Amino acid sequence: MQIIPTAIAGLVEVQPRVFADERGYFFELFNDKVFEKLDLPTQFPQDNQSFSKKGVIRGLHLQLPPYEQGKLVKVMTGKVLDVVVDLRPGSATFGQHEKVLLSSEKNNLLWVPEGFAHGFVALEDSIFYYKCTNNYNKQAESGIRWNDPDLNIDWGIKEPLVSEKDQELPSFKEFVSKWSLI
Repeated sequence: MQIIPTAIAGLVEVQPRVFADERGYFFELFNDKVFEKLDLPTQFPQDNQSFSKKGVIRGLHLQLPPYEQGKLVKVMTGKVLDVVVDLRPGSATFGQHEKVLLSSEKNNLLWVPEGFAHGFVALEDSIFYYKCTNNYNKQAESGIRWNDPDLNIDWGIKEPLVSEKDQELPSFKEFVSKWSLI
């Protein structure tokens, strides 16, 4: 596996070694020994999968303390633009976002540490899979509005499909103010 750093410390793209021939391909999606050597988490008590039609935006979601979740995310079929926002207090990149293109063709993964809001836009009909470092807790569910002007995220899509729940998430400023993150 190859680790590809991003502009935000701790957020890394993981590119597995793919063995392909005329029959198809094989690769290790996860190997605890390899992840341990790379100083990445090896305990994932919950796995999730979703299907999103082309044009769907999901996010920006996170779990509040003490139920924070790190996520190892991958597209099983399709292509998504994955977006994360650094919400770690004291981080040099606090409030900044990073985008990574994930596709079933590339078979890449993204490690999203605890302390990030996470979302994606489906650029094709896509099955999205992710391993979580903590179990979901309804009371700790939170997020930031996907189209927040202060974050100024270019999702690369003109008329997205966004759930009512995600439309009602607080702005970045409201979220930060409520949780005293600055």
